[in-house]
Amino acid sequence: MARPIAVGSIFIECNHFGGTPASLETFRRSELLHDDAVLAVNEGVIGGMLDVLRSASRSVAPLLHASACPSGPVTDECYNGLKQHLLSKLKNTLPVDGVLLGLHGAAAARSIGDIEGDLIQCVRHVVGPQIPIVVTLDLHAHITEPMVTESDALLAWETYPHRDAFETGSRGAKTLLDILAGRLRPTMAVAKVPVMVSAIHGGTELPGPFAELMHLAKSWERDGTAYSAGAILVHPYLDLPNLGSGGLVITNGDMQHAVKLATQLAEGYWEKRFELEPQLFKPAEAIQHGLQQNGQVALVETADCCGGGAAGDSVATIHALLDARLTDRSVAPVVDPVAARLCHEAGIGHELTLNIGHSVDSKWGSPIEVTGRVTQLTSGVFQYEGGIWDGRRGEMGPAAVIQVGSLQLCVATHATYEWCGEQMKSLGVETKDARFVVAKNPMNYNMAFPNAQAIYVLDTPGPTPATLRHAPFSQLQRPYFPLDNDIPNLKPTIIQGRNSS
Repeated sequence: MARPIAVGSIFIECNHFGGTPASLETFRRSELLHDDAVLAVNEGVIGGMLDVLRSASRSVAPLLHASACPSGPVTDECYNGLKQHLLSKLKNTLPVDGVLLGLHGAAAARSIGDIEGDLIQCVRHVVGPQIPIVVTLDLHAHITEPMVTESDALLAWETYPHRDAFETGSRGAKTLLDILAGRLRPTMAVAKVPVMVSAIHGGTELPGPFAELMHLAKSWERDGTAYSAGAILVHPYLDLPNLGSGGLVITNGDMQHAVKLATQLAEGYWEKRFELEPQLFKPAEAIQHGLQQNGQVALVETADCCGGGAAGDSVATIHALLDARLTDRSVAPVVDPVAARLCHEAGIGHELTLNIGHSVDSKWGSPIEVTGRVTQLTSGVFQYEGGIWDGRRGEMGPAAVIQVGSLQLCVATHATYEWCGEQMKSLGVETKDARFVVAKNPMNYNMAFPNAQAIYVLDTPGPTPATLRHAPFSQLQRPYFPLDNDIPNLKPTIIQGRNSS
């Protein structure tokens, strides 16, 4: 008689350079589900897993489903609490036929740099060496040796901007079922090179350097060369040893071939390293260039990307827009809980003077003084439209719009993941006719501002910079690109999975 499949997740992307620590409340604002509530999930990675298992008439043992907006490291108290809950549920569920975990791959706690590796090791200790563990990851994962050697299969998302969470969950469940049925003996290999680049040129739609690598990997799946293959662009804002980008490949019983293919992807990364670095502009420079363009101009302040763990409280670009004394309408977001509260206390229609910015993560700049009129107030609740969180509730906390000259400031209490402008829509801010729009993400601005005729990637201070040339690494040792353009005799680092013999 078939035993249940255990399903659980702890999903978050973390940043060692800034942002705010993730607590249990951080997860509660996003998604924190226990017991049978997990079984009601019908979207995202967990929804895809459950859909396949139900179609196969497999019983499910729900463990925990926790996900949150990227942030600084998770507090030890929070991670230990989530982990113990998941493991306790798993122990009480035994015996199981297999375990499915929906993880990110770039999560870190204050005391544990590799949450995924730690969690997979703990799950392996509970279920023993014979029970298959299949894990889904974001394609921005930092894949470590414990993740590879303690799981049976790792499968990463295939799209950026991210659109395939459900499909990846389905792939993970199908992989586990293939293992259980004896159709698959997974031989898994990871190959990495020290390429630390932002996601600016990390889109998966051709043309583009990362897209070309992903296209090659997926061609191996289509022709049967590999069971699963994907390019991995590491989240470079972790300060950990052995970071790297490369390839993740699973073959059916042929480790040598898995190593060969993963190595080919890693070597491709190194060959394309210069293509992955963006051209950068200072905000004032970008504005002057933008004034010479026709139509909307997107100013991409990726150094303050909430979707990469930044606080979203930078005012570097806002300062430049105000200094430019523009007459055309501009729109910019900022996270500032104090300013949001003061706007709510003042009320719509009232004018007030505020210190804006860097109230959450002060090490990247200083506040600026602005005087403006409050034009909108909301609770900050909105709904995502598409992507990995399609249909889910978002909570940016009490939010406001302040009109400062020709600039509309969208002020939020909490950082939230940017997808296609849902936050601004919920505030009643129309962006399609704005001359300048500020985006704090490296890729999703394409959906939020499809009317932009010119795009400038900005060089500003922050924990998610567009180039890692000046990143404050302490644990990651040189050499690495882009600090080192050439590394003589470079060989990819290879990690082989459990079935290496």
